[in-house]
Amino acid sequence: SECWGIILDVYLIFTVIFRFLGKLKGRYYDDKGNPTKYLKGVEAKAARGAQLLEKQKVEEAKLPSCNSRWSQEEGSEVWCDSGYPRLVQRPLEIALTGKMSKRCACFSEDELGQPGLEVYGGCDHLAKVCRL
Repeated sequence: SECWGIILDVYLIFTVIFRFLGKLKGRYYDDKGNPTKYLKGVEAKAARGAQLLEKQKVEEAKLPSCNSRWSQEEGSEVWCDSGYPRLVQRPLEIALTGKMSKRCACFSEDELGQPGLEVYGGCDHLAKVCRL
């Protein structure tokens, strides 16, 4: 998930900026400074999270995102320059965070029959702009 990426970023910052003094014996390193199974598990999860994030970016690039704006006077709205706004699930999000999330993507009229596409509440099926 994004958390693993942040942890990895912090780890890289510490290894570049700070002078190495040693390894702290405990959960992640044994008394000889060797990685424990817990550290190897964290590294494997971080690598898997990075792979899933990259895969999610590739998949999301195939579907153009909706435009959106918000104002205090008018509230939120989403629209597509070409196509119709729909909520679509992010299937990899479950693997990354354990939660399901959705995003707005634009679909052509002939793609609207695909399973898993959700029309915004209160929005007409063929509306190109939806007020939320």
